[in-house]
Amino acid sequence: MKLQPDATNGPTITGYGAGWVDVNGQKFSSHLMVNAQSGASLWTCPGFESLLPEHFDLFADMQPELIIFGSGERIRFPHPSCLQNLYARRIGVETMDTFAACRTFNFLAGEGRRVIAALLL
Repeated sequence: MKLQPDATNGPTITGYGAGWVDVNGQKFSSHLMVNAQSGASLWTCPGFESLLPEHFDLFADMQPELIIFGSGERIRFPHPSCLQNLYARRIGVETMDTFAACRTFNFLAGEGRRVIAALLL
């Protein structure tokens, strides 16, 4: 069976591996965010152990319906205080390992959802 990828107007995560993620042919080797509406950019966050509310608050003004948080090689949940502002604005957050977050982002973005992937590498 021949499969054709769905056509999307926004960014697509086209590959990933240990320490890197590829978005529309551009390879990132630092933490990044991928907004289904506007594209990919570096996420200035030092790493999981240093996450603060400010690292997530920047997503609130982008008005997504959902944030997919890729916590690295394994699932680790950020402290609830980091997500309080997002929840107050009724923005959902799902936590998963980064590779699962990449796959989930593509699926939701392909449906036209306002989703952001916040990925720790």
